[in-house]
Amino acid sequence: MAESAESSTSEGIIHVMSDRLANQIAAGEVVQRPASVEKELIENAIDAGASSVEVILKDAGSTLVQVIDDGCGMSPADAERCFERHATSKIQSVDDLERIRTLGFRGEALASIAAVSQVELKTKRVEDDAGTLVRVKGGEIMEQRPCAIQHGTSVAVQNLFFNVPARRNFLKTPATELKHLTTTAQFLSLANPTVAFRLEHDGHEHYDLAAAQSDDFLGAMKERVLGLFGDEHADELVPVQDSSSDLTIEGFVGEPSFHRKTRGEQFLFVNERYVKDRYLSHAVKKAYGDLLPDGAFPFFALFLRMDPRRVDVNVHPQKSEVKFDDQSGIYGFLRSAVRRALGRVHATPQMEGEEDSPDEGPETTAGGSSSEGSWSRSTPTSFQPRRSSNSDAESSSSSPQSPSPSSPRRPRKQENGSPSVPPGDQSDALYRPPDEEKASSDDVNAQPDSEREAMAEQDQRPVWGLHDTYIVTPTDTGMMLVDQRAAHVRVLHERNLERLREEQGNSQQLLFPHTVELSPADVDLFEDLRQDLRALGFEVERMSGRTVAVRGVPADVPDGDESAVLEDILEQYKSAQDTVEDERREQLARVMAQKSAVRRGQPLSESERRSLLRDLFECEMPYADPSGTPTIAKWSLEEIAKRFGRA
Repeated sequence: MAESAESSTSEGIIHVMSDRLANQIAAGEVVQRPASVEKELIENAIDAGASSVEVILKDAGSTLVQVIDDGCGMSPADAERCFERHATSKIQSVDDLERIRTLGFRGEALASIAAVSQVELKTKRVEDDAGTLVRVKGGEIMEQRPCAIQHGTSVAVQNLFFNVPARRNFLKTPATELKHLTTTAQFLSLANPTVAFRLEHDGHEHYDLAAAQSDDFLGAMKERVLGLFGDEHADELVPVQDSSSDLTIEGFVGEPSFHRKTRGEQFLFVNERYVKDRYLSHAVKKAYGDLLPDGAFPFFALFLRMDPRRVDVNVHPQKSEVKFDDQSGIYGFLRSAVRRALGRVHATPQMEGEEDSPDEGPETTAGGSSSEGSWSRSTPTSFQPRRSSNSDAESSSSSPQSPSPSSPRRPRKQENGSPSVPPGDQSDALYRPPDEEKASSDDVNAQPDSEREAMAEQDQRPVWGLHDTYIVTPTDTGMMLVDQRAAHVRVLHERNLERLREEQGNSQQLLFPHTVELSPADVDLFEDLRQDLRALGFEVERMSGRTVAVRGVPADVPDGDESAVLEDILEQYKSAQDTVEDERREQLARVMAQKSAVRRGQPLSESERRSLLRDLFECEMPYADPSGTPTIAKWSLEEIAKRFGRA
């Protein structure tokens, strides 16, 4: 019996792995593909203080990945010791983990790489007479001797996964592996613009980037971005600079025209380390609002710098992910910084009576001209479609619409005097300077008589209708054309978002309730959506069975569309069930705006056109509707003169 028991447990006896086996297992996490090797070797070169890095590839890295640098080099003893597992010169104690400033630190990279390849290392320090050569095959040192080499280090990794053919079979096509290699070189060269980079594959040069000559970081970054992505983007880069007490951001985001269909050209760095963080990338895209078309992703190369104790970089085998102590605060800071940077380029036209922030000069628009400042808030009215009452039921639904009072667009004040900030904008409010707050329309009557007279004069500028589709008006520097439907969709979209945030929508009572017959699946959806419907201004009541009575609707909803709008909202809700609450509500606000806005070809009176323009320039993002359709086109006097050959 005892013999049988011993036999049955013999496979569970604990033993210590050999270093070679342990390194091969570690290589499965650290070395996933040739790009992993390239990344580890370039990071070692940067940590060694290199001013120049050269990468030589063959067969998309499967045959050769070689990195040559002019860094500090290693002594003969260190050249041999660096291939041992957990050998590192970058940390000495547990306390060092809390303030890591180097790219590498765990001492696993070279040991893991050497375990699954054939490696030739050449290295020399400035003070040494000769260099050192070390050859390793499958984790075993095969040769070590002096050699001739310039100061610095060269690491050539050959025949990756030669001894684990199953891993080699998992490599993708050469084109795919090369894309990973070039992307890795991109983000590492972006992170180090003062280091010269050269990349060669199968004898063909892909990059030859000189060290940036600019003395300031943003200037150096711009040189490197243009070197990688082309000089044609020089005018499409928007600088971002912002800081708080313990957090700084620098870098560039692309103009909306500099967008891509994938996230492939989005680069985020934390303390000079490239990281992948979908949450923070979402913050950048959120800052664009609707300047981007659907399905587009902005270019950005942004550097966050903070106390190393606030970020844990030791949470991922490839060190490509990090953990922050206050991720939501960083999200808000990042979104606010990018939004402010874009605002300096795509500035909302200044209203009469508002003041520029002290740190900002005259803002420029996308077209390059200064903001017009021609639309005052002299009246609190706002553009809204008029609902037909019983007395004018025979009127056409396409008749001119009258402006009617509505609540201000800005966050309201609480009883204690502090602004009521929507939940999604709390972080923005934390980082917004006090002087950035603008005067509200309620303050107009408190202004001196001379200011009120000036505002009234500005408000008398003509606004013409063009084919019942566009609004034309002169500006201080030329002329402006506004798409009236796109503008109205933008206004209603932001108004609906505010109603959803505050859960206080105004409702217009219907003389005769409308009934909607829901499908069995839509009944449950209706119950989930009831609170949002009430916030938008719908008054709905569940009747017997699957029937819903609509007794009141938002004042923006055109006559006769009440049931169709409700059904579209339910349909939109189905596709948004798996999204976060803010995104779901934004989609609901969008479909409401699209269904309620004026139609193309619908005539507007002069007062309605003027009110619509005023409401548009009150919006947070007036330059595009929620789908990305532009709302405004501008021509300067210089551009107009060119058309007549007078330039």
